[in-house]
Amino acid sequence: MTRSTETVDVVRRNNVREYGNPAGRPIVFAHGFGCSQEVWHAVIPYFSDDYRVIVFDHVGAGHSDLAAYDRAKYDSLHGYADDLLEIVEAFDLDDVVLVAHSVSAMIGVLAANRSPERFGRLILVGPSPRYTDDDGYVGGFTRPDIDGLLDALDVNYLGWSETIAPIIAGNVDRPEVGAELTASFCRTDPVIAGHFARVTFLSDNRADLAAVSVPTVVLQCSDDAIAPEAVGRYVHDAIPGSEFVQLSASGHCPNLSDPEELAHAIRSRLR
Repeated sequence: MTRSTETVDVVRRNNVREYGNPAGRPIVFAHGFGCSQEVWHAVIPYFSDDYRVIVFDHVGAGHSDLAAYDRAKYDSLHGYADDLLEIVEAFDLDDVVLVAHSVSAMIGVLAANRSPERFGRLILVGPSPRYTDDDGYVGGFTRPDIDGLLDALDVNYLGWSETIAPIIAGNVDRPEVGAELTASFCRTDPVIAGHFARVTFLSDNRADLAAVSVPTVVLQCSDDAIAPEAVGRYVHDAIPGSEFVQLSASGHCPNLSDPEELAHAIRSRLR
């Protein structure tokens, strides 16, 4: 099938890749900050026999078109939600299962709220609608914590990556998990990463959760330094009818630390 010019542009901009069963239900995997579609490499095989698997890179990450990075467009998560919807529409996908990790969880919420008819289920992995604490809300970080994190990133991105990635990954007894995440961080353009970090860690999408009408599952990791359990339960409580699932996988990146458990948790909610 010949792709339209618009679809070709979308594919190039976001480095969209398809795997699996073309006739299967579409399942789209969206990566988090500092990562690329590569973080799903160990998860995809669990779905490729039955599902039409689609992965992509947010603009500025992986092998996306860096020339398409527009600081004004991506000054909020809405710019990334626009891209996600363009991918879904370019491939004319319906009843989409969106598996969205970390900051992509809120990107997915924004996209699903705008076009709920396109989505059949949201699987939010380690979601956080706001990373900083607020009155009556525990996000896991104080504003000085976040400011210090962002300042350190600006001073020395590579050094910051080597320090923060293992903390995000957790699993201190398995240094290979942190090393894989560190390598991903270090492949990201520092200027774009700095901007995306600010957009991510200073965002507040709490008000968007109550509007979610798509069936939603919240997958919560153990010992998650970025999105602790209180945050995951907040997301679950705020999204009407959502399901909360506590994973055994520890750290913030179960797609790297325990892809088998993550895949089984996802598949068991799609029956």
